[in-house]
Parts: sequence; C-alpha cells; structure tokens
Amino acid sequence: MAEMYHAYRPGFLEVICGCMFAGKTEELIRRIKVLEFAKKKIMVFKPAIDNRYSDTMVASHAGSFVNSILIEKAAEIMDHVTPDVDVVAIDEVQFLDDEVIAVCDTLTKQGKRVMVAGLDTDFRGEPFTCMPALMAEAEFVTKLTAVCVKCGAPATRTQRILNGEPAEYNSPLIMVGAAESYEARCRHCHVVPGKPNRFEVK
Repeated sequence: MAEMYHAYRPGFLEVICGCMFAGKTEELIRRIKVLEFAKKKIMVFKPAIDNRYSDTMVASHAGSFVNSILIEKAAEIMDHVTPDVDVVAIDEVQFLDDEVIAVCDTLTKQGKRVMVAGLDTDFRGEPFTCMPALMAEAEFVTKLTAVCVKCGAPATRTQRILNGEPAEYNSPLIMVGAAESYEARCRHCHVVPGKPNRFEVK
C-alpha cells in the first residue's frame, strides 16, 4: 500500500461549472479556504474584465471573497506561479483566451493542483469558449445548478435580460453583469429569440 501512494504523481485539474447563481465562485472559495488550513501555497487569479463586486478580489454573489491577481491574458499566469506554489485557482475562466487550456496543462504537469470555475454555457445556452476543452481535460468536474426563477426547477441555463426582455441570439457574447442583467433558468424556461434549432430530429 505504501508503494502505491509513493507512486502517485501530483498535478491535476478540477473544473467547477454551471449557470450563473449556482454557487461556482462560492465553491471555489470554499476549496481555497480548506487548502489554506492545510498550509498549501495558493495563487488565485481572475480576469480583469470581471469587476462586478471587487477590482482585486474573487468575490461570490453570497459575499465570500479571497485576494486575487488580475490578468488580461491567460499566459500572464505563468509569470506569477513559482515552483513552490501548490495550488493555482482561476475564477470566471470562461472570460480568458484559449491559451488557458495550455496553461492549465502545463501547470498540472508541473505537479500543481489547478482549480478553475466558470460558466459552462453562455446566455444562448451554447458551450462557452474554453470551457468544453477544460472539462474534457479535467480529472474532476463538478457541475452545480441554481433554481429557476420562473418555475423553481433545477436551473442549468443563464438567461440574459435586456430592457426587461430576453436578449436576442445575436446579442454580444460577452456582457459582464449580475442580477440586473441575468437570471438562472431551467431548460424549459430559458428563452433566446432568434436562436436556431441545432438539435431538431430529421
């Protein structure tokens, strides 16, 4: 048994995903806090575009927060992570460029525990930027749900609201916002005017 544990090689990727208001950032912060108690050296990053609750901290809708480093591009993470770092955490990873996939792969191969949190689908209900690749690469994926504001069912979609109405399919993909612009909805209550039906059975 001792030989088995000795052979274990550190370094793996965890993805926390789901719609808005599902508690992704709250879960990421919870894991960070647990690892802090374990005396692990942790570096936390977030995209500079996400300034909803704080310019410098990763903050959840529920009010939890941890200090973070703001980055414009994923490659900047490599400039900060030193060999003695045990854990790298990235919030709102869907806002980063696709280079984050290679960054996560490099860090895990260096023996780091990498934890990322982000939206798995955009407001259209379609796979969001780098998230599908990260979920495929990850050793562990945690998908969280919220509660649909319309019917109370498990919510897996993010509904964008503009001027009191559901946003059209051709609206800009990236629009940072919170409860004033978004709602959590289930599959059946999620509405995207103008969205083509990609799954129609022939």
